[in-house]
Amino acid sequence: MKNTAKTRSAWLLIPVLVIGFWSLVAHSAGTTEVASSEAISGSDVNIITLIQTALERLDIQFGEIQIDASGYLTAPYSALWYDQQGNTWVYVNPEPRVFMRDPVEVASISDGVALLTSGPAVGTQVVVLGVAELHGIESGVGH
Repeated sequence: MKNTAKTRSAWLLIPVLVIGFWSLVAHSAGTTEVASSEAISGSDVNIITLIQTALERLDIQFGEIQIDASGYLTAPYSALWYDQQGNTWVYVNPEPRVFMRDPVEVASISDGVALLTSGPAVGTQVVVLGVAELHGIESGVGH
């Protein structure tokens, strides 16, 4: 029972040492910005630009806005992102490594395809894999 204070002190010191070690490792390894997010004036939408290695690591996959026989725009269901207010978006890819949210209005969803009453133009590339990661970058999760 004599060493209780010493034991407690040792246990309190361990987290400090671990945090200090990881801070040193992170600092000595250097940090590289993998993406930038720039606000579009007058909007809550940001333009996200990824460096090439981030694009490869995230394994971003694309689909395309199409039009069906009844005249509806279509998008892969996996491209849809619902925000906290219930608005629906897709992430478009206007140029290499650049992404931004674009609003869509969904009429219905069937067999993995969303029928849209409004959205990006036919042929627009939309993200179908990596949507959550792009939203995290845009909203600053982890910063």
